Amino acid sequence: MANKKIIIIDETLREGMQYRGLVFSLEQRLRILDFQEKLKVDICQAGYPPAHDIEADIVRTLVDHAQKNAYQISIAAMGRANPADAGILLDTHVNDLHFHLHIKNDVTPKRLDQILNALLKTIDFVRQQRANACISIAMLDIGRSEDRILNQGVSLLTRHHIDYISLPDTSGMMAPNQVFEKIKRLSSKTSDTKISIHCHNDMGMATANSLTGILAGGQVLEATALGIGERNGIADLYTTAKALQNQGFYINLNTDDIDTFYDYYKYIDAIVYEQTCEHVLTVNTPFFGDAVKTHVAGTHAGGEYGISKEAQFFLNILCGKGLVKKYLDSHNMDCPADMLDILTLNIKSKSAQLNRCLALEDIKALVSSLQD
Repeated sequence: MANKKIIIIDETLREGMQYRGLVFSLEQRLRILDFQEKLKVDICQAGYPPAHDIEADIVRTLVDHAQKNAYQISIAAMGRANPADAGILLDTHVNDLHFHLHIKNDVTPKRLDQILNALLKTIDFVRQQRANACISIAMLDIGRSEDRILNQGVSLLTRHHIDYISLPDTSGMMAPNQVFEKIKRLSSKTSDTKISIHCHNDMGMATANSLTGILAGGQVLEATALGIGERNGIADLYTTAKALQNQGFYINLNTDDIDTFYDYYKYIDAIVYEQTCEHVLTVNTPFFGDAVKTHVAGTHAGGEYGISKEAQFFLNILCGKGLVKKYLDSHNMDCPADMLDILTLNIKSKSAQLNRCLALEDIKALVSSLQD
């Protein structure tokens, strides 16, 4: 799998508007698209035009904005897999048309054939209108759908040379091993058609499941800024893409442009906070949160991950003399080397006595007492 090219779809503008009723204005969407272009996202899933005429107008404006500025990013829109929605998507001038299809498990073989044949008619309609269109079909959802439905759907779409087949864990119920087994089996049925991975975070596994889906044969990652999306969201754009790079995959997304990524995430967080009174960029956000460089146990204090400018050390009963030394150095405090063991023991004892982490003033007092 090493060095395989992975396509990145940023779904912040579509999936992100399913996060707690969030709504992006046109101005905000243009700014978000600018961030995505600067970060070298491959595809922006810009919205859901069949929802309303205004939504369609906004997507059309984003397409025009990208063309006017000679952006490299492709603009996509999503709708239901029927000719009516396909016509709406085509009218927005997007070249990437993403459709979703949900087939219930109680479907009879005859009815399944009818549904898939109707799907082919929609695909043919799009190709007649726009021969070079890039088409994605999402089959909802791999965690609940019976294998016979997924098998028949993937085989048929592959034979008709669909560009992408999206296989979402819509319910967010799967574990990484389950994702791997299912994607591995289904991807073996495809040839030129690429499998797209879309994992929800209900069980806190969206990033792990997305990475596993790619390792199993997926070639397209669907993610959002800060992982915002329906319910508990989907895979986070930065951390999932960075994990893929660390596994040896090639992506266009510029994960080295940390400043732009941080500005992008702060911008999204500000919009979320304005509309929900809650932050999604918090102290515990992977890589971008401050907690990634906070230390209590000395054996963990050598990490260099994250953007926090300075490490923070917290001294309680669990600290060791190595961490105490780092703490003292960070605050320009001196302690004779032969007294460091005693100071460490005194810090542990004081923390146990007070049932809390020691504050800077507490440490200064203990250091001063050694010098008296």
